[in-house]
Amino acid sequence: MTSPASPSETRALIIERLVGDSGEAAQVIGVGRGMAERALPLLQKALVAELGAAVTVDLQVVEVGRVPEARSRAGDAFALTIVSSPASADAMTLVMDAHAVAVMVSALFGGDPDQPVAPIERDLSQIEADVATMVFQEVAAALNGSGKRSLELRLPVPKATSGGEARRRVLRDGAAVRIVFGVSTPTDTGTITVMIPQRVLLSTRGATARTEEGEASEFDWRARFSEEVMRSTVRLEATMPLARLTLGDLAAFEPGQVIELEENAQVNARLGARDKTLFVCEFGKLGQNYTVRISHPHDAGQDFIDGLMPG
Repeated sequence: MTSPASPSETRALIIERLVGDSGEAAQVIGVGRGMAERALPLLQKALVAELGAAVTVDLQVVEVGRVPEARSRAGDAFALTIVSSPASADAMTLVMDAHAVAVMVSALFGGDPDQPVAPIERDLSQIEADVATMVFQEVAAALNGSGKRSLELRLPVPKATSGGEARRRVLRDGAAVRIVFGVSTPTDTGTITVMIPQRVLLSTRGATARTEEGEASEFDWRARFSEEVMRSTVRLEATMPLARLTLGDLAAFEPGQVIELEENAQVNARLGARDKTLFVCEFGKLGQNYTVRISHPHDAGQDFIDGLMPG
């Protein structure tokens, strides 16, 4: 996407930057990681077929970020392309650093994989940009998917740009998922960064997906209910055990009577909620306030066995 041509477009970009569609970070990362992991073997196979040489592809990073950050760690020499879809003019931004370009060019033209590749410290040549475009095509195709979960990218990808043109390219700001693939030979390694806006990811890859009947997906409902459950409040109760007594002793209790505690009662308190014991604790005092310090989670199985064999 180029610079906005009108005040209304400028205003739209500012609004998107402030309140653009985004989701829970863990949920977005989960969807992005699942997509990247499914694409990884397809990408590995496609690059080996295109290059005719063994190049290892691995998944390095999946995290949330902003679309303009796609170039922030690529150095001065890199290749860039932006792929559109019916839903967005910038559905996917791809950036390949100079190390990755050098690895790909060397592999394609039969370079010795056991010899270091000469680093690229200048603007990319036409051949190097063409190789980057070929690699971008395979990355986009692997991530695109199919069916209802497809990103519906408009393929083939546009020709990769580099140099001043790539550095000046205006990237529309917005929340995104950042996926980084590593491409390497035994002696060299480089990275391919993929930025997918969350507004695109959320609408196509399960975060807000709907089933055929129009119902929310299982993933959507699980995430929604989990969030609400974690926000709910419960009443905690800490109790300290008394000595074992007979029913006769209990019937003989009178107002004002002092009840003796077991020797280890203070270090065997139970912390629970809604009639369910959660932790074994120790009673204490800090200043004028009584405290409960958690010792360890409650083991219901061990508690049952202890009840069968009272000490």
